[in-house]
Amino acid sequence: MSIKIERINSAMIKELSYILANEIKDQDLKFVTITDVKVTNDLSFAKVYFTVYNKDIKETLKAFKNATGFIKKELADRMEIRHIPDLEFVYDESIAYGNKIEKIIEKIKEEK
Repeated sequence: MSIKIERINSAMIKELSYILANEIKDQDLKFVTITDVKVTNDLSFAKVYFTVYNKDIKETLKAFKNATGFIKKELADRMEIRHIPDLEFVYDESIAYGNKIEKIIEKIKEEK
C-alpha cells in the first residue's frame, strides 16, 4: 500500500470520527467508533470498519445508509482530495472476536 493511501486512510478515520461525534444528529450513530478505513488504490471506494457499543448492528447499518450522503458531503468539505470515495460501512468483528478469546482464556485459567 502506498504512503498516499495510508495517509488518506488515516485522515478519513480522523474526519469520520469527528463527524460522527459532533456533526451527526442521528442518535443511532453517537456510540459508533471507527476502527479502520481501507481505500482502494484508485480512490473510488472505501470500506469503513466500525464498532458500536450497546446498539443493534442492523439499526446502526441502516442509520449509516441513511446518513451516507451527509457524511460524504462533510468529508468533501474537510478533506483535500478531488473525489470522495463511495463509502461502505462494515461492522468490525475483530474486537468481539478478541473478547470471546479472552473469555475462553479466563475460563481455562479458572479451571486450573
